[in-house]
Amino acid sequence: MSELAGRTVIITGATGGLGQGIVRCFAAVGANVVIHSLSPEAAADALTAQLSAAGTPALAVTGDITDAAAMARVAEAVLARFGAIDVLVNNAGIQPVQELAAMTQPEFDAVVAVNLTGTFTVTQAVLGAMRRAGGGSIIHIASIEASLPAVGHAHYAAAKAGVKMHARAAALELGRYGIRVNSVSPGLVDRGDLAETWPAGRAQWLAAVPLGRTASPEDIGHACVFLASDRASFISGHDLVVDGAMSTRPAW
Repeated sequence: MSELAGRTVIITGATGGLGQGIVRCFAAVGANVVIHSLSPEAAADALTAQLSAAGTPALAVTGDITDAAAMARVAEAVLARFGAIDVLVNNAGIQPVQELAAMTQPEFDAVVAVNLTGTFTVTQAVLGAMRRAGGGSIIHIASIEASLPAVGHAHYAAAKAGVKMHARAAALELGRYGIRVNSVSPGLVDRGDLAETWPAGRAQWLAAVPLGRTASPEDIGHACVFLASDRASFISGHDLVVDGAMSTRPAW
């Protein structure tokens, strides 16, 4: 993926387990990496320092992804440092568990705000730079729950379904500007702690998934790198499922 060397990618929610995996994959192909987090935190500083020490140009930025003014400031900071925004990975999200009957409207609204509204807001913030440059690649992190919901995730599944459709709608409108928009739908991602934090769910997944394992953060990162690259230059409006074939399992 040498064509990504020197290109600038913004990764939202970059300090989480999945976000760091995506960061590592883009750093490995020589991209300039912008590490976004909601607020200043040691993890962002440490990751930025680690990348810089390894020769990867890196910038840490902060801001609420649901705040249009904050995201405009992030875009300005990135342009001031690197001069371009070539790739955006809308990774930031939240995934609380709450059964539908007990779910409050504020709980529902919070999940939709971060996962769906935040995706819209950050996407809109980078469009000016991408249009002026003649193109770019935007990748939304959706989920297989957009079509295969889990119990306790009515808010999350609905929001991720919206994320997936937002990518398709954006691809329709933005193609004329050379901007490609796709989504990646992960299955169960193990950030290294599932055996301790959710042993029952992990065991159930492993008993069913055809490829016999969970996804790693890098599995998702590699999919993002591919979609950002020139090798995917005629792919837009597509949802790339990265779930070890779990979504092929029959329901009967």
